[in-house]
Amino acid sequence: MDIQLEQIQNMIYVIRGHKVMLDSDLADLYEVETKALNRQVRRNIIRFPDDFMFQLTSEEHEALKRQIGTSKVGRGGKQKQPLVFTENGVAMLSSVLRSERAALVNISIMRIFTKLRSFLMMEENMEKRINSLERGTNQLFKVVFERLDDLEEKLPCHEKTRRKIGIKNKS
Repeated sequence: MDIQLEQIQNMIYVIRGHKVMLDSDLADLYEVETKALNRQVRRNIIRFPDDFMFQLTSEEHEALKRQIGTSKVGRGGKQKQPLVFTENGVAMLSSVLRSERAALVNISIMRIFTKLRSFLMMEENMEKRINSLERGTNQLFKVVFERLDDLEEKLPCHEKTRRKIGIKNKS
């Protein structure tokens, strides 16, 4: 099986605040027709609550098509808006698509979702560290400027030629 993790990563979109994959992309990965995948899902609809799978609105579908740069080729096209699957929905697909290919693809997809979650946590951690460093730096500069002001006040009047540095208070 020659599925690149980057290939899967490029098939993950954020819609309604969820990371999701399109039914057609999943069908390509599983090497089945989209209608066959959707038929299996509809036959097992109890396994796919709204937080596992949902159907795009026409507005969401159009926005997504503009984002990924697809256009309708030929005549016809899909009659219904595509289904999208969250991470849990993709995991559930392995229970309704029982091929070896489906199992291997699901493993790859789960690894990508885990990797993305880990990157998100690293990013949040870095943001916290940067904010903490920024607060510490601001506090340090405040102390330095206060000390400089104190030193300046202790100088004789004729030696006070330095311009004040910092933000002026409008009190």
